[in-house]
Amino acid sequence: MVQHTIATAGSSPADVAAETNLAARIASAALLEGEFTLRSGRKSRYYIDKYLFETDPHVLREVAARLAAFAGPPVQRIAGAELGAVALAAAVSLHTGLPFVIVRNSKKADYGTGKLIEGTLREGERVLLVEDVATSGGQALEAARLLREHGAIVERIVAVIDRQEGAREAVTAAGIPFDALLTSAQILATRSGTPAA
Repeated sequence: MVQHTIATAGSSPADVAAETNLAARIASAALLEGEFTLRSGRKSRYYIDKYLFETDPHVLREVAARLAAFAGPPVQRIAGAELGAVALAAAVSLHTGLPFVIVRNSKKADYGTGKLIEGTLREGERVLLVEDVATSGGQALEAARLLREHGAIVERIVAVIDRQEGAREAVTAAGIPFDALLTSAQILATRSGTPAA
């Protein structure tokens, strides 16, 4: 499967231009500057608000098309963890025709089915887990653990943006291939006066 990395020696000029354009569109929609506390607890001078780019239909359509490139055989199902990756999983599902499941962060309390995996997931199914912004990789690994406990084989985790703060290393150390459409450095490079991490 093709690994997506911007501006590598093997990238065509058209690929680099398309990826740079996507980075600029995401930065325009979702890059915030200021003082932020990340999910990992670390402080940062910038924040990429996933909901701002995921709720823009034009950006979401392009992101879904790029994520769908990772959903070829043997992938049978798409998965996304609530809340941020649900829109991504649904969009990739619509793009590919593959069904998707939602991985809950916690059990529903005393109502409905109380399931941690919403949707149909069959034993032995091969799953592509999509993620929005990967920082430490903790949320993606927790979702992968739940999918595995429910009998799935997690083929790969693909994030829209890798903040380059340990997610790739953590995911690959767990034995799962990891890819990202873009890195935070590429998002930041689209703006003048790039903020430091």
